[in-house]
Amino acid sequence: MSFTFRPAARENVSLLIGLAGPSGGGKTYTAMRLAAGIAAQAGRPFAVIDTEAGRAKHYADQFKFDHGDLTAPFSPSRYLEAITAADEAGYPAIVVDSFSHEHAGDGGVLDMQEAELTRMAGQDYAKREACKMAAWVRPKGERKRMVQRLLQIRAHLILCFRAEEKIEMVKEDGRWKIIPKQTLAGFKGWIPICDKNLPFELTCSFILTPDKPGMPQPIKLQEQHRALFPLDQPISEESGRRLAEWARGGVAPSPQPMESPDDERAALLAEVRRLAEALKISRADRQTYWTQHVGKNVKPELADVAALADLIAALKKMNAGT
Repeated sequence: MSFTFRPAARENVSLLIGLAGPSGGGKTYTAMRLAAGIAAQAGRPFAVIDTEAGRAKHYADQFKFDHGDLTAPFSPSRYLEAITAADEAGYPAIVVDSFSHEHAGDGGVLDMQEAELTRMAGQDYAKREACKMAAWVRPKGERKRMVQRLLQIRAHLILCFRAEEKIEMVKEDGRWKIIPKQTLAGFKGWIPICDKNLPFELTCSFILTPDKPGMPQPIKLQEQHRALFPLDQPISEESGRRLAEWARGGVAPSPQPMESPDDERAALLAEVRRLAEALKISRADRQTYWTQHVGKNVKPELADVAALADLIAALKKMNAGT
């Protein structure tokens, strides 16, 4: 077998975008704005795969799109079937609202695992405990095949996820305290309803919260995509236009500079703290990672911003491997 290589060029790149949030966060409206901007570049409507009993049609007067209902069972293969159909129809962008049913909906992965466990062990409690892990093989295998296929979709794919508010108890100064749950895929206690690794499989993913509807709080946002999603602006049709242009090989807009290097450093330090808390890294281990990536005895207010970015990347990689 022979292989042919040629200079790499960014052209006809398809992106997978995740938008998660509770009711009032603006995820459906934001997804439609983003898709409308992408579709405008192609001169075609976008597609919406709706699992919410036709709720997407509420926006039919504001956006030009073709609508399709996806009903139970919400298995990974059913989602893949619907998305593949939309992709083969040539839509430039596909919105799936909501993708959370694939995880926790009727016939989704959680239901699939329960059905598999019942098939393997019936109602025998001891046998069910012994078979619990084995019962995940089939549903997780189907999900893995779906994710691998999604990475080959030609359209830009926008997945909406519901989010739920979770809390946890931590001990501070000898007292138990209830705080918003800290996870790498969450923000202020809002956790996407999906497989914990899925937001990191996507090109980029965001949390949208009711206090700032449409404003992106990044779960995953790599350096090459930052200019496409300014964090001080709502995701809009302009975001979609920029994204489509960049994906075709256009020049990305320059990232907007922060007010000062100190502002950028402060933002990076806050992200380091958030990740360390979410991963429950001990104080000693935090110091070890700091020394490895930033330097020994370097004060936070003097840390190099590039070194902080490296530390953040290392912490996120650590989470992806868990």
